[in-house]
Amino acid sequence: MMDNRFATALVIACVLSLISTIYMAASIGTDFWYEYRNPSPPENNSEPNKASWEEFISEDADEKTYMDALFQWNGTIGLWRRCITTTENSYWYNSPGETVTKCISFSLSDQFMEKYKEPGNHNSGSDLNRTYLWRLQFLLPFVSLGLMCFGALIGLCACACRSLYPAIATGVLHFLAGLCTLGSVCCYVAGIELLHQKLPPPEGVQGQFGWSFCLACVSAPLQFMAAALFIWAARTNRKEFTLLKAYRVA
Repeated sequence: MMDNRFATALVIACVLSLISTIYMAASIGTDFWYEYRNPSPPENNSEPNKASWEEFISEDADEKTYMDALFQWNGTIGLWRRCITTTENSYWYNSPGETVTKCISFSLSDQFMEKYKEPGNHNSGSDLNRTYLWRLQFLLPFVSLGLMCFGALIGLCACACRSLYPAIATGVLHFLAGLCTLGSVCCYVAGIELLHQKLPPPEGVQGQFGWSFCLACVSAPLQFMAAALFIWAARTNRKEFTLLKAYRVA
């Protein structure tokens, strides 16, 4: 029979695990990891701005091209997509002054494409730091979600077996998931800082981390707390069961 303390700890751990999973999934699926705010964005009526818009939506746009567009048009960037928001649109079916958001997805090849020491200049040589930071910030969140899902399966098996011992494995997997989430956040921050050293935002353009990034930051400590509760409940219950069994034998 399980003590009420352990049952309460497991319930709290499951709730924390569910919340962190939702936060992490929402963080991966949204585009607001980093936001740029330009107080005076250009209009789309001029030919150069139209050309810049067309280059941004092109699948062949290099890093410098789409970053320049993000600086100009209140852009946001996530793990999967980059978006720009304009106050006016050149298409005939939109009324003047209407806000239009256009998003372009990064292809899988884009995620693993090497970064250059001078963004946009393919002859400047490969920047290994930024290349691997970009790849890790993309891969680690999925590894984190996979570990948590695997931990949930082990937890269901533990419930079916009516045993707390597998909860230790669930706790360890949640701990590893927290490390992956934390690593993804750190890689993203480092990658953004290195990028801004090579492509600093124009004067007047403000950049800040968005709410998608904040969800990932919150998810990591929730995963660590869930891991601690799973491991504590399983180990403490096992010790008390061993002592009770020894007492009965004696």
